[in-house]
Amino acid sequence: MPGREIVQALAEIPEGVASGRHSHPGPEGGYTVRGDVAMEFDDRPTVRLRTGDPFLIPPGVVHDARNAGVVTTKMLSTYVVDESRPLATLHD
Repeated sequence: MPGREIVQALAEIPEGVASGRHSHPGPEGGYTVRGDVAMEFDDRPTVRLRTGDPFLIPPGVVHDARNAGVVTTKMLSTYVVDESRPLATLHD
């Protein structure tokens, strides 16, 4: 897809920590490799993810992955994004 790139990332979130509110310019698909996550959104209810659960976040949706368990959470994400834009935008 001209102008697009695929990026994969393994995020590790320590116990009691959140990723911070952010959005992506393209879809984010992935799954929870280890731990429990509260995926919090500005415009919809929080989704609870456990080890092995998949997730899909549409482009531009502000979200925050909060570790809701007792181990360091690991989440593998795949992004399909416009290569001229940053992978993530932070929101206060």
